[in-house]
Amino acid sequence: MHDLRQDLSGLWRAAARMSTSGGSRSVLFISANAGEGTSSIAASFALIAANYSDRMAWLVDLHLPQNAVFQGFHKRFAGDVGAPGRAYDASFGHRAVFQFSPAPPHGGDYGKLLTAHQIGEARLMITRFRNEQLGLDQNVVFDPNSKWWSSLRRAADWIILDSPALSHSAAGLNYIRKADSIVLVVEADKTQAKDVSRLKQMVETRGGHILGIVMNRRREDARFFERLADGYSYNR
Repeated sequence: MHDLRQDLSGLWRAAARMSTSGGSRSVLFISANAGEGTSSIAASFALIAANYSDRMAWLVDLHLPQNAVFQGFHKRFAGDVGAPGRAYDASFGHRAVFQFSPAPPHGGDYGKLLTAHQIGEARLMITRFRNEQLGLDQNVVFDPNSKWWSSLRRAADWIILDSPALSHSAAGLNYIRKADSIVLVVEADKTQAKDVSRLKQMVETRGGHILGIVMNRRREDARFFERLADGYSYNR
C-alpha cells in the first residue's frame, strides 16, 4: 500500500459534505480490476477521516480473509502513524456477522472471528479477520443483513469500506446499500473505460450513490474527479 493522503484533499472535501446517516458517514471504495490501488486510497482516506472524528473512524476490510489492510498498516505504509495495536473484539456482541460457504457447524460464536486494532494514537480502528480459524475449503463474507452494521454506525463517525475488485469478487456489490456514497478507483493508462462504465452501472443499479472517481496515475499519485459523465473516458 502507498500513502496517498496528499492527493485526496478534493475527495475529502466532497465526502465531508455528505449528510450523516445513523450518526455516521460511510464511504465504499471499489474498482473494476484488481491492482488499481483501492486499499491504498481507502486507507489513506481513513487516516484523513480519523483526524476529523470525535469518536473513531473505522476502516473495514471486506477482502476476507486476506487482511491486506492490516498487513499494510503492520508494514507501516504511512510512516508518521503507528502500527496496529492490541486486538479488540469487533463483534459488538453479535454472533451472526459472517456468511460461510460451506456453513460451519452449529453452536460457534463466529462474531468473535473479527478483531479491531487502533492505529497508533490515531482515532482509527481497522478490522482483521482471524483467518487461522477458517477451514481450507471455506469461503467467508460479511453478512450484509447482520445487525452488526447498525452497531458499527453507532460507534463510528466515519466508516470506510475497502471492497474487493469486481474482477476478483462480486461480493463488494452486496454492501452498496451500507454506504452513503461510493468512490470508484481507476488506474490511469490501464483500466478500460468500458470497465469503469460497467462498474458504474452495476453500482447504480443497486441503488448506490457515486460520489466520484479516484484515478491513480502512478502508484504514488492519485486524482479525484467529483463528477462522472455517462460516457466517461480519459486519455490512455
